[in-house]
Amino acid sequence: MIITPNALKERAFQTVVKEYLTTVNGYIEGTNQDYNRQYAIDETQLFSFLEATQTKALEKLKEIYKGQYKQKILFRLENELKRRGMVDVLRNGIKDYGVHLHLAYFQPPTSLNQDLMVLVNQNRLSVTEELVYKDEGRVDLVIFLNGLPTLAFELKNEFTGQDVDDAKHQWMYDRSGNDTLFRFKERVIACFAMDTNEVFMTTRLNGTKTFFLPFNKGENNGKGNPTVDGKLKTHYVWEDVLSRDSLLEILDKFVYLKVDEEENDEGKIITKETLVFPRYHQRDAVKKVLSHAKAWGAGHSYLIQHSAGSGKTNTISWLSHRLSTLHNDANESVFDCAIVVTDRKVLDKQLQKAVYQLEHKAGMVAKIEGDSSQLADSLNKGAKIIITTIQKFPFILDKLGTLKDKNFAIIIDEAHSSTSGKNMAALTTSLTLEEAQKLDEEAEENEADTEEKIVAEITRVGKQPNISFFAFTATPKGSTLKMFGTHDKPFHLYSMKQAIEEKFILDVLKNYVSYKTYFRIAKKIEEDPEFDSAKATKAISRFVSLHPHNIDQKTEIIIEHFRKVTQKKLGGQAKAMVVTASRLHAVRYKLSFDKYIKQKGYTDMKALVAFSETVKDGGNEFSETHMNGFSETQLPKKFDSDEYQVLLVAEKYQTGFDQPKLHTMFVDKKLKNLKAVQTLQRLNRIYPGKEDTFILDFVNDPEDILKSFLPYYEDAVLEGDVEPNELYSIQQELENYLILRDEEIEKFVEIIYKEKLDKRDTELSNNYIDLAVKRYSALLEEEQRDFVSKARKFINIYMFILQITPFVDVELHKLFVFLRYFLKKVALKASGKINLEDKIVLEYYSIKKKSEGSITINENSEDYKVSISVSGGGLNDPPPKDPLTAILERLNTKNGTEFSEHEKLSLQQLVEIAKEDQTLSTQAQNNPYDDFILGFRKSFIEYVVEGYEKNQEFYGKVLEDDVFRGQLEDDMGQYVYEILNKK
Repeated sequence: MIITPNALKERAFQTVVKEYLTTVNGYIEGTNQDYNRQYAIDETQLFSFLEATQTKALEKLKEIYKGQYKQKILFRLENELKRRGMVDVLRNGIKDYGVHLHLAYFQPPTSLNQDLMVLVNQNRLSVTEELVYKDEGRVDLVIFLNGLPTLAFELKNEFTGQDVDDAKHQWMYDRSGNDTLFRFKERVIACFAMDTNEVFMTTRLNGTKTFFLPFNKGENNGKGNPTVDGKLKTHYVWEDVLSRDSLLEILDKFVYLKVDEEENDEGKIITKETLVFPRYHQRDAVKKVLSHAKAWGAGHSYLIQHSAGSGKTNTISWLSHRLSTLHNDANESVFDCAIVVTDRKVLDKQLQKAVYQLEHKAGMVAKIEGDSSQLADSLNKGAKIIITTIQKFPFILDKLGTLKDKNFAIIIDEAHSSTSGKNMAALTTSLTLEEAQKLDEEAEENEADTEEKIVAEITRVGKQPNISFFAFTATPKGSTLKMFGTHDKPFHLYSMKQAIEEKFILDVLKNYVSYKTYFRIAKKIEEDPEFDSAKATKAISRFVSLHPHNIDQKTEIIIEHFRKVTQKKLGGQAKAMVVTASRLHAVRYKLSFDKYIKQKGYTDMKALVAFSETVKDGGNEFSETHMNGFSETQLPKKFDSDEYQVLLVAEKYQTGFDQPKLHTMFVDKKLKNLKAVQTLQRLNRIYPGKEDTFILDFVNDPEDILKSFLPYYEDAVLEGDVEPNELYSIQQELENYLILRDEEIEKFVEIIYKEKLDKRDTELSNNYIDLAVKRYSALLEEEQRDFVSKARKFINIYMFILQITPFVDVELHKLFVFLRYFLKKVALKASGKINLEDKIVLEYYSIKKKSEGSITINENSEDYKVSISVSGGGLNDPPPKDPLTAILERLNTKNGTEFSEHEKLSLQQLVEIAKEDQTLSTQAQNNPYDDFILGFRKSFIEYVVEGYEKNQEFYGKVLEDDVFRGQLEDDMGQYVYEILNKK
């Protein structure tokens, strides 16, 4: 079926999909008349299936329930769906009065059972278009298996002016997970948002928090889908994924309920359930590997290069299960056993749970922790999947070499051990930093990593005709490609580029800065009169020449940068890692950190250190446990807590350490090639509210870092040096298009910074954007592209500079916020509704700042130096008994704020502005207070705006908090009234 743009204009996109399913894939077309809204089940299809496949069972239930048998079966089915969920009910059926009813039949591993094969062919797949699931509630397409709803689709056609983002918006805003059809686990397994270019899906509707996974093939190793002649880009969904065999395979062998247990801060175990539906690349990898192994048998190697963020744990679980039950066309087992080699405990537990759901048999998975005899014992007991560690790998290989009559699939999980560096010898004598660095570098170079050890072991025993290897890695070395690759290339690829573009990991090179660039930009901002508000950089930019081993200097830079920038990220949860050149460096950094933090009196920052063995320095011996004050095994959990913010590492935790709150990395170690990639990628994990990362590199050349990344991400770029004043040039160029209006930007930003938005706020904020969009729409297409390009460039440079120094130019910031929302409407043809609940961008890049570690500018000094406030700026001092201090104390008590003596200057500033207001002075001297305060309130907001740039935190609170502002207006009004009356 060839689809052309003209054909799409003539008929709805959903009809194209539905007709393919019904005419080519053998689906039945369902109707709304067949759909039982109460139970969210296609009653006609359900009972047609039961009548055709289980006549005897149905007859027994008819005898028991008489004329009510349908209602009773539906009621029983409803209870089981609530209790066990759709996936389990489909696979294992239900029992009613001792009668077992199958709800679906799935393909067995062999074709020997012909009766079952007949039943599989009697499954009834149906599709209902425009399903009315409740009054005023419709969904474009719903796929049913034997009357049970499995998948739902919201389709958009770009020719009608809407795209996949509109479909996602509709799922989030117009549908509810409380509706019977969309109840988590109980009914529809996955909800798809699809247009003719892209596909996304979710297994849980959760309002605006609904998380959509991309379901795209990837174009040029990036996001999206490739162009196929005569077909729509998303054709693979209805032609392949929704074919009878594929959909039944997904429901039977892929979908499962993942249950995670986590301990909260109170020590309670919290259970989190996730319904896992395979992403396109996961299913594609498993499908292609199985197809090749089925056709060619044992004795082959497969390299699956899947980036971080690809969901390797799930892919390994699916693949190990399928390989362990794989049969060829002669109905012979291809492998007697699948052996998974990993050091991850999480994979061990998840694999056992997943396989039990997929197979519903206990004892299929065994764990080998002892010697090779335990392997033989597990094989004799019928274990089909065996999990072992990298350390046991040599013994496993030797044992398998004696079992020539059996075939094995060995799946190698690349996960690098997070305790790397254990083989390093203790530094038993005192060394200089240079000597320690050289010693550790040599030890690191000589220590083989996981991949090298595995390649060496396989080389030692040689490849065996009865063993196939399936190696998973995100960053393969040359030796790994040669050993496992197909003509030195991966068998299957999900690239780092695609993972970044699909937003599963962050691009750590986007905000990578060498110290030279960092210093230059900070100094440029400091010295440029256009950036007066950025004088705070004086705290770090005095380090013109940084000695390579001046750890105290670097400590000050790291801590002050963390407090001014990183600490504001992730709602205050952001963490940083310092990568040091040796274990001695790590020890010295820890001592320097503790000393500096103590000297400054900082109570909101603590550092941990990670290094192996012991280090002798100055006659003292240091160990990680001694310096941290707790055992090595506790470190990951301790670092995850709110108590610790920075981790100082020496080789250990440089790779294989997964902490999604890591936002910033300070690099004080030479990195190259794969080690550079693995180290910097510690930052790439996503986390709620995390939209960027930052790397400050004291040592490496950016070009060398870029070369290290290119083999794994062909489009890698480093932002490099930037010119801060370019923002003003771009601002002027944007204004020249006459699209932007200052008053609209002002009003829009004022609304955005409200804590809560009411319906009117949403309408007004949309309207301000829409007015700009209307003017934008009047531009020529080339002008539109240029405007969008400049707007994106402005945003990128602004965000980049903010990572270096938290300067705030109020006008630039307002433009930044406005453009972020403007681009949501024009750049991607989005839905016209802005998700104003998404305030990630406002978390740090906001006009307000938190009081911890606030930077105060001492304008009276000649060189305009900066003093870093300690412990909130003198809150421990006895408060002076004056009216302004009293006002501050009242505000703090009522609102839980911690404004201090610094804000007293702001209040005094307001007083001085008011005293110069002749109109206000006249009102005070000629009116009672009740009349005066009305005029004062009107002028007050203007006074606040006038003083805003000198204290963004305090005035930001005044501007955005109506209650706070009202209290301050009353107190200040009374005070100013008394002063003006004394004139």
